[in-house]
Amino acid sequence: MATNRPTNFNTPEGIAWIASRGITVLVALVILVAGFNSFVVIQPGYTGVIFNVWTGSLRTVGQGMAFRIPFVSKVQSYPTALRTYTMVQRAGEGSSLGDDSVDLPTREGQHIRQDISVTYNTSEDKAAQVFKAFRGADIQDIEASYIRRTFITVAQNVAGQMSLTEIISAKRNDLQNSIQTDLEIELGKMGFHLDKINLGASHLPQAIEAQMQQKMAAQQDAQKAEYELLKQETLAKAAVAQAQGEAQSLLVKAKAQAEANQLLQQSLTSELVQYKGVEKWNGVMPQVTGNSTPFVDLRGK
Repeated sequence: MATNRPTNFNTPEGIAWIASRGITVLVALVILVAGFNSFVVIQPGYTGVIFNVWTGSLRTVGQGMAFRIPFVSKVQSYPTALRTYTMVQRAGEGSSLGDDSVDLPTREGQHIRQDISVTYNTSEDKAAQVFKAFRGADIQDIEASYIRRTFITVAQNVAGQMSLTEIISAKRNDLQNSIQTDLEIELGKMGFHLDKINLGASHLPQAIEAQMQQKMAAQQDAQKAEYELLKQETLAKAAVAQAQGEAQSLLVKAKAQAEANQLLQQSLTSELVQYKGVEKWNGVMPQVTGNSTPFVDLRGK
């Protein structure tokens, strides 16, 4: 039943009327706030986990609008879309400020800084597992603690079994594959799925970098000297081959000439010589005969 508004609020009836109206407004506000808080939006690429603080039950919901009991249910979202956490030396490019590259030991006891990134996500059926394992922490806190520390530990354990040269060149792919295999196992234990890791730039200490440059320069000089030696050997072999070819050619020519001379000598007769002389005679008798052999033997047989 509605009550009439009192004309004097200083009376007990007026005070009671004000109090009743205040309670009504407060209840309306509570209902309005509760109505707004009964629904939560799970962003695209995320899976929501709704935790009932009274019963301790968990349920997962996909992206979109989800219902929850106000002041009783807690909601947390975890990425089902791929997410990349990056640790690099250059400031402003990684997930943390400043030099965030990973310190990797080598088998010789040396250390280098390595840029690394990891791409991962949470499958929808593992979201509740992640919530329980990390007590409802959000993904940024999990990255800054568990994922970061696990990533560094696995990378250091694998790199410590390799030499410096293997890490930066000879077995770089083996290093990346081994880290990915071991990290996939570790992240899988906590409900995460590893998509891939990427090794970026390697940053050597100045002393080691200077040694590497000297070694590379020495190798280049050795390769250049070896090339020059091979070049000279090739030229020498070519000259020998050419000389042998020329000598063989002369030998063949000389042999052919000798055989031709022998055949010519065997074929020469006095009649043939006279015949050849007659062929070339122009019919004029020589002015001086002396002891020269006549073209034609006029003596009788």
